[in-house]
Amino acid sequence: MKLPYAEPYKIKTTEAIRTSTREEREQWLAEARYNLFNLRSDQVFIDLLTDSGTGSMSDRQWAGMMTGDESYAGASSYYRLKETIERIFGMPYFLPTHQGRAAENVIFSALLKEGDVVPGNSHFDTTKGHIEFRHCSAPDCTIDAAADTQLEIPFKGEMDLEKLERVFKSHPKEKIPCTVLTITNNTAGGQPVSMKNIRETAELCRRYGIPLLIDSARFAENAYFIKTREAGYADKTIKEIVREIYQYADIMTISAKKDGVVNMGGFVAMRSEELRRKAMTFGIMYEGYVTYGGMSGRDMDALAVGLDENTEFEQLDARIRQVKLLGDLLDEYGVPYQRPAGGHAIFIDAKKILPNLPKEQFIAQTLGCELYLEAGIRGVEIGSILADRDPDTHENRYPRLELLRLAIPRRVYTDNHIRVIAAACRNIYERRDEITKGYRITFEAPILRHFTVELEPVK
Repeated sequence: MKLPYAEPYKIKTTEAIRTSTREEREQWLAEARYNLFNLRSDQVFIDLLTDSGTGSMSDRQWAGMMTGDESYAGASSYYRLKETIERIFGMPYFLPTHQGRAAENVIFSALLKEGDVVPGNSHFDTTKGHIEFRHCSAPDCTIDAAADTQLEIPFKGEMDLEKLERVFKSHPKEKIPCTVLTITNNTAGGQPVSMKNIRETAELCRRYGIPLLIDSARFAENAYFIKTREAGYADKTIKEIVREIYQYADIMTISAKKDGVVNMGGFVAMRSEELRRKAMTFGIMYEGYVTYGGMSGRDMDALAVGLDENTEFEQLDARIRQVKLLGDLLDEYGVPYQRPAGGHAIFIDAKKILPNLPKEQFIAQTLGCELYLEAGIRGVEIGSILADRDPDTHENRYPRLELLRLAIPRRVYTDNHIRVIAAACRNIYERRDEITKGYRITFEAPILRHFTVELEPVK
């Protein structure tokens, strides 16, 4: 018989987690003001809030931390990371930062001025936050197919080139400092972008003289989907595909806490020495000296190893198989989600589960609270709360998609945990008609409100 699949690693250390009663969870959720970010980690059974910084590092990464050079300037750890970035991405200049939003802060401080326009394919929360905080706009140019959660196409996170060109034509070139292409497209459900779309987006940008910035949080997973779904790439390695992706980019930002599989870290890299010099000032002000930039030497060494390891097919295959397992189980139970299964998460379609709940009562957040109450599982709302208010009208923005993201940490949970998640989603789906009330906001910050928002049940 054909041997069954097994993960390409073995487990060396475990961490205890505890179950809780529904009564406990009801009390904890109320104390958290119905914001899942406010829960303590020991109040959560299976934590799917994010895959950012929550993965398990390898033995080689832990060993790399022991070689970390903590010199303030010129640390050897910096040069090991620099060599890895040049080899994998082909980017000659980089500035380390403590995480992805810090990389955005550094580069947008160098590039953006008030009134600028930064188009992209569904900017994620911190990206849009940094743009709008600077009184700039972030038009969404994602393909319309991304809004149909039940439509199955291989590359659902792509840039709509006609939409993008309309933005280019309707603004002076000097008002568009860059275009942001996010791989994979997190907001649209962890959906990938094809190499063809990356190449054509770059060609359009260059025709108009606009730099292309790739938001690279899950670049390796995107490369995996190119290898497994796009014609002409099946025989290429992940590293070869990554090098091709980045030959089209002028700038890259990355939260290395995702596909770098580290607990903290990020960087901004670019082809232009002039841009590096401009961004360097902001890097020093906000992050630290240019050869550490908010990262310790040991973290830079762990990241160098993580980038190398996670651009190998076997590691990505094991991770994406687990996400697909959750999708397959939800298919079996009839639970609707953004199809096909994404690279890092399953995005439950809250509108389809709770169609009668008014949008003003925050549909995806309501579903997230129900999942926590059901089984102690913490996800995150990708919907109206995350969308924030319109910066001009101050009205709530209601996006086309109301999604509950269940982000799977790398090498943390077993397939049995995945089965528990699926069963809990099934239980909620089967009693969906009983969920008739959502939540209202009692406190919100003026930007990126979803992290600290406080709510109460609608009476």
